Amino acid sequence: MSDQQPSPRSVPDRLRDAVAAVRASAARRPVPWIAGGLAAVLVLGSGGAVAVAAATMPTPRASERAVADSSATATPSATTTPTPSSTPTPAGRAVPENAAGPSALRTCTISSAASAGGLGAFEGYVMNAKTGEVLFSRNGDKAAQTGSVMKTLTTATALAVLGGDHRIPTTVTKEAGGAIALVGHGDATLSAGGATVYPGAPTLGQLAQQVKAKLGGAPVTTIVTDDTYWNDADAWDPTWPVSERTIGYQPNVTALMVDGDRANPGAATSPRSTDPVGRAGDLFRTALANAGVAGAANAQIVKRATTSSDTIATVSSQPVSTLIGQMIPNSDNTLAEMLARVSSKESGSNGSAASLTSVYQTALQSYGVDPSGIVIKDGSGESAANAVSPNFVAHLMVQVQAGAKGLGTLANALPVSGQSGTLASRFTGANAVARGKVHAKTGWIDSANTLGGYIDAADGTRLTFAFYAIGSSRAAALPALDAVTAATYSCGSRLTGS
Repeated sequence: MSDQQPSPRSVPDRLRDAVAAVRASAARRPVPWIAGGLAAVLVLGSGGAVAVAAATMPTPRASERAVADSSATATPSATTTPTPSSTPTPAGRAVPENAAGPSALRTCTISSAASAGGLGAFEGYVMNAKTGEVLFSRNGDKAAQTGSVMKTLTTATALAVLGGDHRIPTTVTKEAGGAIALVGHGDATLSAGGATVYPGAPTLGQLAQQVKAKLGGAPVTTIVTDDTYWNDADAWDPTWPVSERTIGYQPNVTALMVDGDRANPGAATSPRSTDPVGRAGDLFRTALANAGVAGAANAQIVKRATTSSDTIATVSSQPVSTLIGQMIPNSDNTLAEMLARVSSKESGSNGSAASLTSVYQTALQSYGVDPSGIVIKDGSGESAANAVSPNFVAHLMVQVQAGAKGLGTLANALPVSGQSGTLASRFTGANAVARGKVHAKTGWIDSANTLGGYIDAADGTRLTFAFYAIGSSRAAALPALDAVTAATYSCGSRLTGS
């Protein structure tokens, strides 16, 4: 429709015409035309059918309030209000080409659930995935710590830079004088060969057998361990609590390690060492000796860059898509850090933590979202110095739920409320209404608990969202996050931020 419309007649002119018409009609057929004439006056006098519709529209009923589970500190409160509201999509954000206008009537509020004390300093953002309409925002544009929701950005970056089929190699080179070098390129899943939290991972034994086949009876005198694929000077971020390593959630981020540097390779949470590269060298020496490589049992281990490009053995990780499937459901920090650094190197950068903001911004921009302003300190989300807004996460999730440019790998890996991954035991009691309907990544660091993903709402609408509970305890934050998410599920497309 053109922006230019015919000039309307004045209201008095239209009223006079209408009254004249009523009088003439009433003279001929008094009873049925009196009502019709009055209606015409109302319509013309108020500017059209809006007045009639407003006068006859029934008052919306309040939606059913959820009752709190006795063990929870917050409830999924979704309440209707009679005032429609819409919030425009911020400039610079991607909206699907078939985006429709704002919903005709949005009357359901989550204000009560979003005000729960357990949410601390709450930040939240909700969108209609199909139309791009912003349904709710509370501090949603404020960049803040993400916890492990960061792993969704890390995954999207890895898929953009590496692709789902990429495999990470570990090689052995032959040097002069009986020396061989074990060279890491960031595959933390490389295994000693026993129990492992990474089923299907390549093993040191496979490398050792290849070395034996190449060397025959020639002895090995020195084993070089080379983790110089990136500089290990920033292997530990100063904002990470040391307990993350000693308890066993996070290793030093080096390009060469075995079984994620776990003391117990079969346990996801297991103490890590202060020298992953040294541990890898010891384990490789054992594997060489077990393979029958002459001199290996007594070989000296030296950490440095290899001096040779003569590769005599190679193994590769499983595809990046498989690694994502191992990382996201269980929130594996080790794989997240490795994918971040490998993405940096493969993008042409230097693999440092300092490079990540630029690497992520460039990669994420390829999905049609605006990553300006994000600050990336690590790949796992451990650092409280990361800064990403709920707004950005919700916009990225529009692309994730649509499976754009390979992001279906991430969508399929997201935990599901009450069913899988880190959400398997969540959404209980009153919040169970949303079980099986929320696909989202959880986040947990000492100063924040977070949740970001997409919701298949009660009315069939798909919503994308991110909720941050900052500064509250985990015990209080988790049920509060579940409650505000369940309330959002109940509201669906009727959700209003007012």
